[in-house]
Amino acid sequence: MAAPAFAASSRDGQLRGERAEGFYDHDRRLLHTLCLLLDDREPEPIGVQPLGPHQVRFTAVHRYPRDRTDDPTLIVERVRTAGDGETITLRNIGTLGRRLRVELVAASDLADIADVKRGHRRPVVRCTAAPASLAWSSRAGRARIRVLSGPEPETSGGPEGGTLTWSRVVLRPGECWTVQLRVGGSAIPTPPGHPVAPTDPAPWNDPVIESDRRLKRLVRRGLADLSALRLADPQRDATEGSEDQFIAAGCPWYLTLFGRDSIWSARMMLPLGTDLARGTLWSLARRQGRVHEHYREEAPGRILHELRPAEAQHGHGLLLPASYYGSVDATPLFVTLLVEAWQWGLPDKDVDALLPYAERAMAWVVETSKRDEGGLLRYYPRAGGLRHQSWKDSDDAVRDAEGRHIEPPLALCEVQGYAYEAAMGLARLQHSRGRYEAAQRLLVWAASLRKRFAEAFWIPARNGPAPRYVAIAVGHDLSPVSGPASNMGQLLSTGILDPEGSADVAAWLAHPDLNSGWGLRSRSAAVPGFNPLSYHGGSVWTHDTAIAVQGLCAAGHHKEASALVDGLLDAASHFSYRMPELYAGDARTEDSPAPLAYPAACRPQGWSAASGVAVLSALLGLKPDITRQTLSVNPVPRWPMTVREIVLAGRCLTVEVDKEGEAKVSGMPEGWRVT
Repeated sequence: MAAPAFAASSRDGQLRGERAEGFYDHDRRLLHTLCLLLDDREPEPIGVQPLGPHQVRFTAVHRYPRDRTDDPTLIVERVRTAGDGETITLRNIGTLGRRLRVELVAASDLADIADVKRGHRRPVVRCTAAPASLAWSSRAGRARIRVLSGPEPETSGGPEGGTLTWSRVVLRPGECWTVQLRVGGSAIPTPPGHPVAPTDPAPWNDPVIESDRRLKRLVRRGLADLSALRLADPQRDATEGSEDQFIAAGCPWYLTLFGRDSIWSARMMLPLGTDLARGTLWSLARRQGRVHEHYREEAPGRILHELRPAEAQHGHGLLLPASYYGSVDATPLFVTLLVEAWQWGLPDKDVDALLPYAERAMAWVVETSKRDEGGLLRYYPRAGGLRHQSWKDSDDAVRDAEGRHIEPPLALCEVQGYAYEAAMGLARLQHSRGRYEAAQRLLVWAASLRKRFAEAFWIPARNGPAPRYVAIAVGHDLSPVSGPASNMGQLLSTGILDPEGSADVAAWLAHPDLNSGWGLRSRSAAVPGFNPLSYHGGSVWTHDTAIAVQGLCAAGHHKEASALVDGLLDAASHFSYRMPELYAGDARTEDSPAPLAYPAACRPQGWSAASGVAVLSALLGLKPDITRQTLSVNPVPRWPMTVREIVLAGRCLTVEVDKEGEAKVSGMPEGWRVT
């Protein structure tokens, strides 16, 4: 993967037109078939080696039935690069000369990624054969595969596909035969300003970590995947300096700008520098809602949910425009990202320039809550748009304790926490800029929201680890939706809970009904409707677990946090430390020695890849305060580590934590102190 391009195949490297296989760029499948045949047979696969997030090597052998040895004598290597193509090399490692026929069968449907996900294909207008190349075209776009270097093939084309043929390849012992292929194309005209592949380096520091081996590997693999998930906003003026980069939501389905996902990825990465946060904030600020528009669900101040090259039909009546604003959480999260970036040392020129966008976003939050009878931040989706508009956005994301689907309009618990945190943080930022009256109005509104939350969201528990839990949502009649869910874990770091409430939530997060042993279940296993392989009804989400860990550490619930961290890191070892978007919520037992993959999960995925850094920062207990110029360090005991290249106010820090949880920090910025 090299956003906005990627390639997907089975482990033998062959593309057979099945499922989501193919070469992609800008949400368009350029090829779905690229099948190599030697003497009318497929090579026998023997290995696959990742060469980084953007490249992979597939190795196979070609056997000759009449040979007197079982040892392979012809090696086949295919090195595939996202956004480019592949190089095929045949090596004769035997003692006899070989003559063979080489064919590459290629085909395209030029399908939109949404159609691929639904199993639909678009008809191709034509396939054209030309010297050393095949080309496809339709109303959806164009694609081409051509020989960039190496022997020129014969070409033949059909309605949807064609063949590149080298009919007489002769290899003496020790010789190699190589051909380099380039795959390219374009979709229907891409809207001006659509995100592009970055040219600048990754906008974060590369930390040096001495710690738990699992944590170290999780962070390392996550950073590599994040680098491949980067996109850049071409709307930034080149004279303004470095690119505005952000993290795409995930591959293959969401390889684009997603407000909520990109914001969370940037928040998690703040200990490694503020440049990613800056790029994310500016990319979203330029697309902030300006008018009231029903189809896009746009409103003044509202932050974008997702950006696509074109309108797309996602199935089940879901038709989304290219620019879609249907999320209730991206807008308060945008405000908090600016506040936290400010705390970590985002330059004043960017803070001051972005402040008006944050104030407009907060105005949308406040005005939306004022229109609600309970004074809560609630979403009212349009027909044909997303039914649920927070991170749990599947059609059956919200169920009660009886397993019944609960329909919107809904006020979700974590969204109230996001809104409260945004208001408190923005008030502090405004106060630092001398905007005292505006800050005071936000503080009054936030205090009122916190009171309404306490009155509306707590549900008594008949059984469980604590006498009460937080409802996942409040319905239109202000009745709470019963049934414990993971959403309450995201409240712990927002400040909307008092210490007693935090203790109750921590107890629920540690309980086996929610803690699967591999991470935090999205829904309690003790209620009807629980399904360990449901998208939001029992599966484990990597980022959700990491956010809960951040909150537990911040609230001082270190035992509960450590249990979730251990489960998450053990799960990571079974996924080669490339954490998927989500995985099954089955209980960890002797009969279930590994977590099961969720079939359609994005992998890699932005906030999952960033979760290793989030967990690292949480275990260190880092919290900067730029107004007091202090860095609070409150490590979790039993996680000794040394981390270099943490970035605070432009300076690189080293944080050392011993077995007793005592911390030492070196390299602090001038005028700052550790508390």
